[in-house]
Amino acid sequence: MPLIDKVFPFGIRDVKLTPMNASETLGTAVDLPAARTLSFSETVESEELRGDDIVQASHENGPVIEWDLEEGGISLAAYAVMAGGTVTSSGTTPNQVRTYSKLGTDARGYFKAEGQAISDSGGDLHGIIYKAKADGNLEGSMEEGSFWITAASGKGYPNASNKLYDFVQNETAVAIS
Repeated sequence: MPLIDKVFPFGIRDVKLTPMNASETLGTAVDLPAARTLSFSETVESEELRGDDIVQASHENGPVIEWDLEEGGISLAAYAVMAGGTVTSSGTTPNQVRTYSKLGTDARGYFKAEGQAISDSGGDLHGIIYKAKADGNLEGSMEEGSFWITAASGKGYPNASNKLYDFVQNETAVAIS
């Protein structure tokens, strides 16, 4: 079936976070197997020049993407992609220990975020934020009788190629690489 103009993505199938270094080289993608939401809104920050009680001019500073993510549980590796810090492992089965540690000097890094929704047309739709940063809250909640839910928010900025985000519609569903 050829691609259609009207897309009906349904649910969320997959989300992956891929860390990037200072030169924007991507590392190994980390899967969020229980992702519940990846939402976003495009905003434009602007500044107005006012004089004589009216707006004389307005200048846009360029668009950014504000995003929110919810994950049922989370791997320590995925948390480290968003929060910075390090994950270490020790021991052998059945006494393995994995520890996430964050120092006061560990900064949050940039990463690529990609979500996939399956489409009723038979294909899928990918939403890709090329240079995301968790500059909002990173939250987790341990509650009686409930699964741990992790929530994060932040902004996405244009990368070195000036790409801010893409929506990619595939005629045939394609896994996030």
